[in-house]
Parts: sequence; C-alpha cells; structure tokens
Amino acid sequence: MDNVNQSGNIATIIGIADATHYLVGLTDAGNNFIGLNGAGSGECVNSIVEAKALLKSHDYSVAHLEYQTAYDEMCGLDNTGNYQQVINL
Repeated sequence: MDNVNQSGNIATIIGIADATHYLVGLTDAGNNFIGLNGAGSGECVNSIVEAKALLKSHDYSVAHLEYQTAYDEMCGLDNTGNYQQVINL
C-alpha cells in the first residue's frame, strides 16, 4: 500500500514545532486527522523513526509529513502555510 487506504484516507505524520513527539494517523477526505483504525484520534510517538515504523506496521510505504507551529494553532490560523512533504517510509 502507498499512503492511501481503501477508504481514501492518507497516512499522515504531524510534528509540532518544539514538541518532543509526533502524531501518527490518517487524514480523511474532509482534511480531518483520525486514528489509524479510521476512528478516534491519532497515536503519539516519541520520534520520526517510531512514526515511520508504526505506519510500516500498518502496511504503508509512503506518508504525508506536516510540521505545524503551536503559535498558528493558538491563534486559529489555518494550516495552509505549514511545511508539508511526502516521505518514503
């Protein structure tokens, strides 16, 4: 599987600037971040290496990586200016 499952959800890793963890989950068609099982919230891991391994264990080979800043979230700004990249796992 690449980075899209049968439901059209995209494997996603979110990093928050200055945080020591990453969120791993799926992005649905409505741009909502959801858990790997398609419901709930994503999983929290301590490194990008752990995030990649978790997605690999769910048969993904590519993921959407996004870095956000805490400032943007606090101010309610949209995430269109965030750093985004597709990475191989």
